[in-house]
Amino acid sequence: PLEEEQRQRLKTIIAQSDSFQDKYEAQVWLVQKNNVLKQFVSDPDKRLKLLKEIHRAATRVGLPPEFVLAVIEVESHFDQFALSPSGAIGMMQIMPFWKYEIGSEKDNLIDIKTNLKYGCTILKHYLEVADGDWKEALARYNGSLGKYKYPRKVLLAWEKHWR
Repeated sequence: PLEEEQRQRLKTIIAQSDSFQDKYEAQVWLVQKNNVLKQFVSDPDKRLKLLKEIHRAATRVGLPPEFVLAVIEVESHFDQFALSPSGAIGMMQIMPFWKYEIGSEKDNLIDIKTNLKYGCTILKHYLEVADGDWKEALARYNGSLGKYKYPRKVLLAWEKHWR
């Protein structure tokens, strides 16, 4: 059973969520994923808000939110401020050149909503280019086409934590 404070947080997030079919689906999904996300994000409010935004961004482009959670786990361990040696930014590790390709140079890739919007859009694009092949799409997303270490990591995280 949930503690009263957790229950109230959850109710608030569910009321604000617009990407779920119904409130029951939202509650089940959020509670389930919240328990897994604890290992990466300690703040309960941040966890629920993050899950809501990930669900919204993923469903907006037609990706399974659980798949996006796995990508974020591998890319940044849910670190909003992650910066890779190659210059990729934020939770989904977006390369800045994408701002000129699909957005605006003023876009802030550290902003969670912006980062998720870019990451989900790019991932969906690569999934379409790869004709639904998850491994190829992930290799393209990671810039490692032809190599499958990264896709295996994401697919393992997907299977182990998020499905």
